[in-house]
Amino acid sequence: MFRAAVRLSVSGVRSVTRARAACQQAPLASRCYSHGTQETDEEFDARWVTYFNKSDIDAWELRKGMNTLVEYDLVPEPKIVEAALRACRRLNDLASAIRILEAVKDKAGPHKDIYPYLIQELRPTLDELGISTPEELGIDKV
Repeated sequence: MFRAAVRLSVSGVRSVTRARAACQQAPLASRCYSHGTQETDEEFDARWVTYFNKSDIDAWELRKGMNTLVEYDLVPEPKIVEAALRACRRLNDLASAIRILEAVKDKAGPHKDIYPYLIQELRPTLDELGISTPEELGIDKV
């Protein structure tokens, strides 16, 4: 009886030490988290322009797309913002258009030359769609 108990406990200890040894080796293993291909800047821009140019986009998809875009560590290109503003116009959603401009200004952060550049590039589209900037509306001072 004693011999059987010792045999079971020894095999149990062996399995525990093997499990611990495997756990201790895991941090040393090389890990590759990115198995897919790297997306180029042009492909990224084209993907978002295509997303916002969908003819059947609704308000939820517009907000979801902008929230996802804002999560990235970048300021969107003017052509992406233009496509988003045109989607706002198709939906007759002026508030979302102004929020998009505010989000882009916020993403520019401390770089004071990025937002004026974007507004300069978007000026023909803003005039065509009849969208005022937050500065023109005076809500940037609130």
